[in-house]
Amino acid sequence: MERTCRNGTLRLSDAGKQVTLIGWVSRRRNLGALVFVDLRDRSGIVQIVFDENLSPQVKEVRSEYILQVTGTVQERGQHNPKLATGEIEVHAESVKIINSAETPPITIADDTDTLEDTRLKYRYLDLRRPVLQNNMILRHKICMIARNTLDAEGFVEVETPILARSTPEGARDYLVPSRIYNGKFWALPQSPQIYKQLLMIGGLERYFQIARCFRDEDLRADRQPEFTQIDIEMSFVDEEDVWHIVEKLMQDIFRGVKGIELEDQFVRIPWAECMKKYGTDKPDLRFGNEISDITDLFENTEFQVFKAVRENGGEIDALKFEHAAALYSRKKLDQLQDFIKHGFKAKALAYLKMEKGEISGSIAKALSEGEKEALKERLCMQDDDLVLIVADKAKIAEAALGALRVRLGRELNLIPENVYKFLWVTDFPMFEWSEDENRWVAQHHPFTAPKTEDVDKLFSDPAHVSSRAYDLVLNGYELLSGSIRIHDQELQAKVFESIGLTMEQAKARFGFFLDAFRYGTPPHGGVGIGLERLTMVLAGTENIRDVVAFPTTNSSMDLMSESPNVVDKAQLDILGIEIKDEVKKA
Repeated sequence: MERTCRNGTLRLSDAGKQVTLIGWVSRRRNLGALVFVDLRDRSGIVQIVFDENLSPQVKEVRSEYILQVTGTVQERGQHNPKLATGEIEVHAESVKIINSAETPPITIADDTDTLEDTRLKYRYLDLRRPVLQNNMILRHKICMIARNTLDAEGFVEVETPILARSTPEGARDYLVPSRIYNGKFWALPQSPQIYKQLLMIGGLERYFQIARCFRDEDLRADRQPEFTQIDIEMSFVDEEDVWHIVEKLMQDIFRGVKGIELEDQFVRIPWAECMKKYGTDKPDLRFGNEISDITDLFENTEFQVFKAVRENGGEIDALKFEHAAALYSRKKLDQLQDFIKHGFKAKALAYLKMEKGEISGSIAKALSEGEKEALKERLCMQDDDLVLIVADKAKIAEAALGALRVRLGRELNLIPENVYKFLWVTDFPMFEWSEDENRWVAQHHPFTAPKTEDVDKLFSDPAHVSSRAYDLVLNGYELLSGSIRIHDQELQAKVFESIGLTMEQAKARFGFFLDAFRYGTPPHGGVGIGLERLTMVLAGTENIRDVVAFPTTNSSMDLMSESPNVVDKAQLDILGIEIKDEVKKA
């Protein structure tokens, strides 16, 4: 089919050229003897001018018809600065209707008021919107740069199995029943973790894969049941080697898609310090307002609330916002109080304001003059400053203030746009306590190496064992997780034992993997980079569905294909499966 160029590529320098274009009708305007059509393809929109007498069939044209147009490029009488092609138009000499279209059930434009569920149901139409097409192209560019960069660094791309063994340490698996072996199941991989470590044992040394992963877990705005990782593993490395490769990759991606030069080395903060300063292990560093531990200022306090918190081993934390006192009325502060009580189970939120050198607020009368002066000095308080205080268990106080930091950062417009702040969070806890299982579980996964100096605490003090795990955070999003892996059989056995797994149980779950350790496992480590989250940040959206071609809803439903759905009894019989409870119809 003849097509001389793409619609969005035409410029004033093309004036006088005869072109043949193909695309969808974005808009049609009838102005008497002349008809104007905005013709859209993936590259953009160009205005076509029809003489109605010359092209009478253009009267039939409606939105989303597909046209083939031949005509001459001319300068527009009045330029349109909103379009890349706004200096020109194409005067049609012939037109062919390639296909007609019914009136679409959604508005196909970047600025659309169509409900998201409707757009998801007709996703193939929604994908015609330029903003979504640009996101798909951005995702493609990221993948191409990743492939080229990693290839240049000596990595080999290897595909690992999608049908794998279930290894129930972490999120829930999606299970796939076997027809040949009734009663047995594969699992869709939560990550290629075991296979990529086996590739290191197999001597590949440097592996990567743009890998599909699956996790059966509750969804959020930045999470889908299936997702993609830029997966990397390296042999004979320590943390510095892994970080260097990832930083090089990010520098190439941001240079290639944004024209932005990133810093040579990203900021690094140990996990414990990160939690103290920001109340989260994925802080947004585009603005300051760090949390201050002010517990020591109230060593001899008479304020019973603070006194009780100190006696019970709790913490008193504060967060200061400059020039914000007048902006937060009692009603707004009560809303913040409800926010931390309901969302973080904090007991209360106290506030102080500085006005004409004097401190006022919800607890001002309960504090001594010495305590007020100490607060002024510690927090460098000035007139019109607002200070928010939470006194509670350390974990609750930090988390509550961390969330308030982000909320007020947005409300006060403290977060700059088009700024990208990377952060390595290091030295994560090796274990976390599971109330459901009443045991310590691996915070990352059981193949993560502990810090060498903490190995002796695996059994005696598991709460204070740090791991060689690390996350890369970008603008408040966890972009990747990774670690240096265990490569020593004896240490791996100790880690399994410390989370309540005997070697017999470990072999039952990971036998083939543990067998491989007997044949010379190299020191190795790696990362899994969330492609969707990276694309989200670069695209400037906060919804992961905007960067996935065919996403699901927050309830894991694909509204377009109406899946998941029931299957025929005959299919279940072949698999040896019986549905015992009646399926509830939606």
